[in-house]
Amino acid sequence: MKLTLIAGARPNFIKIAPIIHAIKKAQTKGVTVSYRLVHTGQHYDQKMSQTFFEELDIPMPDVNLGCGGGSQAEQTANIMVAFEKDLMSNPTDLVIVVGDVTSTMACSIVAKKLNTKVAHVEAGIRSWDLSMPEEINRMVTDSLADYFFTTTEIANRNLRHFGVPEEKIFFVGNVMIDTLMANIKRFRKPLEYDQLGLEQKKYLVLTMHRPANVDEAEKLKNTMNEIVNNVHGLPVVFPIHPRTAKIFKDLGIVADNLKVIEPQGYLEFNYLVQNSMGVITDSGGITEETTVMHVPCLTLRDNTERPETCEVGTNKLIGTNPDNIKPALDRLFAGEWQKGDIPELWDGHTAERIVKSITNIKY
Repeated sequence: MKLTLIAGARPNFIKIAPIIHAIKKAQTKGVTVSYRLVHTGQHYDQKMSQTFFEELDIPMPDVNLGCGGGSQAEQTANIMVAFEKDLMSNPTDLVIVVGDVTSTMACSIVAKKLNTKVAHVEAGIRSWDLSMPEEINRMVTDSLADYFFTTTEIANRNLRHFGVPEEKIFFVGNVMIDTLMANIKRFRKPLEYDQLGLEQKKYLVLTMHRPANVDEAEKLKNTMNEIVNNVHGLPVVFPIHPRTAKIFKDLGIVADNLKVIEPQGYLEFNYLVQNSMGVITDSGGITEETTVMHVPCLTLRDNTERPETCEVGTNKLIGTNPDNIKPALDRLFAGEWQKGDIPELWDGHTAERIVKSITNIKY
């Protein structure tokens, strides 16, 4: 059996790594399965992509399509054109896409038009917010996929609601947590930790990149001021996303406790998260990681495609209104944050279940 794995952006690499490791493990047990790794090049920044292959022990891609940059439409079109040529030259039994980035949708469309089966890892999650590009990517991918690998029963219900047959749904857990658990003992202190004089549980980590939070300069400035002014003087460590950095540099924000640093590698970033008092973010994946690490998480979004992180885990949606930040931080500093638990099957063995299911499917 031949598999083609698609990776394009930072979250993809984290999800692809354990699948590759599970494939290699299956090969040692005599399972006839091979794979080809296609990097679309959607994330082309060294710190946003290349370091992940090195840190997570992923082999170098068989091809890098080099499709970074451009608008949503341009990037989608460029990926489709490049992947069509690649797939025609390298036929496969199954294309495996993960998550909800542009590459996920674009490669799914190409595969189906070339009559190739598609498996979607992290299928069925929904925010029900069509202003989010990721939501459109999820919906299109799930409308085309042949096999659906899900993280929770909530995702299963979403797929059933849209008529996906039960036999096509595989509840396997969260592959992102496989990577977290496999590497948690390898987390390493970033250079900035000592340079900034950080102390365990005496700082917060901030990440922001979504348009609703960063595209309007005045709103971003208000959000930043609400954060730095309501953390009781503790450092706020801000590994800044390249997209956010373009807008942030003109805001003129000056605060002694705001520590803007470069994007971090996986091992360094999660060291920061694990040892922090809490995380403020608009990322979906980080809410999953904080849930498993039992770190309080304040999410700057009005909705989430990962409701289990709020219902079971340590995450709370506080919305995109900067006025909501102070009351949430007050609860955190008062010790009133929910402790949380770990959702079902988020146990570090999801990729093994995926590969076992794939190799048992009759194509």
